[in-house]
Amino acid sequence: MIEVKGVKIYWLGHAGFRIAGEGKTIYIDPFKIKGGPTADIILVTHNHFDHLSVEDIRKVSSPKTLLIGPKECEARFRQLGLEHKVVRPGVSMDVSGVRVEAVPSYNVGKSFHPKMDGKVGYVVAVGGVKIYHAGDTDRIPEMASLKPDVSLLPIGGTYTMNVEEAVQAAKDIGVGIFVPMHYGSIVGGKSDAERFRGMIGENAVVMEPEE
Repeated sequence: MIEVKGVKIYWLGHAGFRIAGEGKTIYIDPFKIKGGPTADIILVTHNHFDHLSVEDIRKVSSPKTLLIGPKECEARFRQLGLEHKVVRPGVSMDVSGVRVEAVPSYNVGKSFHPKMDGKVGYVVAVGGVKIYHAGDTDRIPEMASLKPDVSLLPIGGTYTMNVEEAVQAAKDIGVGIFVPMHYGSIVGGKSDAERFRGMIGENAVVMEPEE
């Protein structure tokens, strides 16, 4: 867990995170979790099984939970029977004091996450802290203008950026704390995260997954 200005960020393993601040609990891409505090908002970056897990969403949702994700997630959102909102890159909304902005997330030169699909990352602003979850993406030019306080960046390679590409993306972003993700479950390992930290320096934080 890291804490920035009173906002707590927990890594749940793989690309999953929980954010707690201003009395709100926000999950992003929960996957293979045991449970946890009930979500006010659950953000889903895209429809792949390791990001949109109906089973895991059920573990932390209530009838009051709001689901947010791109169009390709809508059928499974309906299956869950919860209120949901569909976003695309460039769409932002305020939800009970939490600012959620969907931003582009796509591959360059590989076909797993085409730009035309409209998969997303998110910038979540809560308690005066901006947190960027990049989703399953390569290094893309849209990152450079975000200026978040915390960036959650995939490093596993194959489907996303690898360590070296994520380091370059961090340099593009240029500010804040950098947390590696999307490793240890399907692709990549702890050694990749340590290599990322070694290349970034003191602004990188390697988190332990919350039990």
